[in-house]
Amino acid sequence: MEHNRIVILALILAVYVIRFLFVKVYLPKIKGVKGEYSVRKRLRKLNKKEYRIFNDVYLRINGRSTQIDHLIISVYGIFVIETKNYKGWIHGGENSEYWTQSLYKKKTKIINPVRQNWAHINFLKNILSDYKYIKYHSIIVFAGRAKLKNVYSKIPVVYKHKLLKTIKQEKTPYLSFEDIDVISNKIREFIVTDKKRKIEHKRYVKRNIKRRKKNLNSLVCPYCGGNLVIRKGKYGRFYGCSNYPKCKFSKKL
Repeated sequence: MEHNRIVILALILAVYVIRFLFVKVYLPKIKGVKGEYSVRKRLRKLNKKEYRIFNDVYLRINGRSTQIDHLIISVYGIFVIETKNYKGWIHGGENSEYWTQSLYKKKTKIINPVRQNWAHINFLKNILSDYKYIKYHSIIVFAGRAKLKNVYSKIPVVYKHKLLKTIKQEKTPYLSFEDIDVISNKIREFIVTDKKRKIEHKRYVKRNIKRRKKNLNSLVCPYCGGNLVIRKGKYGRFYGCSNYPKCKFSKKL
């Protein structure tokens, strides 16, 4: 009898552990993949002659790596798209360190996707350093049921159904069709397909997040390494980077 009780308790504990792992580890990944796939389907409607599309791209150069959800090379420049799949209300500003997700009275910090995409664009600029004339377009797209509330950004932050319209409103040509082929081939040189390399990238991201948190606690700018100093704006005092205006990082006091 006692043995059966122990077995039952062990099974209940195992169920709770599996549920916890699913909610904390696997569910966010599933949501992310689902959001990226829905955006991928929408991007297929673009004219293939004008737009060269790369999805879920892992790039590596000089020991550094990055993952870009959607990358489009066209005569109108390079579009770098960061996809998010959330519920609830989303609040945030272009220069904030974090944004906030409000869901059923619960508030959760999320990484600022605008800054996240700036890092992707800077990475691409290193790869394409020989092409100074390229125009980069950053777009943040929310593919889930989230509502964008109090989101302040000059960079487009749009819902999925407005993505194609946002892309097509760029009508100034910067590249030739020959340029598109050359740049696409250049990017392919740095694309990572090996699973081990992708795992290394995820570890690199985790280390980078820890480093950023350590820098913030030491009042060091996580982007350029400058000192964080107290500044005063129209909404009160805040921490700003000493290298402003070159670096526009800011943090709540």
